[in-house]
Amino acid sequence: MPADDTRGHAEPTARDAVSAPDGEGRPRRTTRRFPLFTRDTARPEGGGRAAAGGAPAPARQWPMLAVTGLVAIGLLVTALDAFRPGTLLIGAALLGGAVLRWLLPDVGMLAVRSRFTDIVTYGVLGTAIFLLALMIQPDPLLKLPFLKDILHFTLAK
Repeated sequence: MPADDTRGHAEPTARDAVSAPDGEGRPRRTTRRFPLFTRDTARPEGGGRAAAGGAPAPARQWPMLAVTGLVAIGLLVTALDAFRPGTLLIGAALLGGAVLRWLLPDVGMLAVRSRFTDIVTYGVLGTAIFLLALMIQPDPLLKLPFLKDILHFTLAK
């Protein structure tokens, strides 16, 4: 039952997004724009449980635990003075998160945004960390000759 306002009119309800209300408070036209006020937030696509609801909590969130576990191991290896292997493991963990987000229909809390945004974010960050880990001095495994020229050009006086 619609609520009455002080003038005795029923409060307009809208099922779809609507434009700004007119002078009497009624929506003028239906539009494809998002509503002015959000009353609830939708779970990201793929944000469902990765295992059945009866499974224990860690099993339901195994994709997120796998990625964060590998990142934690990478940070531990880095702290134990093996900088390159640790950062390579961190980059590989993020790339693995991108692959899991792409392949699995439900990944639990690994789904933060839309599927496309999550894949791009995990992929770009994982690739950047992995490539930077390959270029760590001394004795880089990946040498890009144009980086020295860029550095010389930007710092030359």
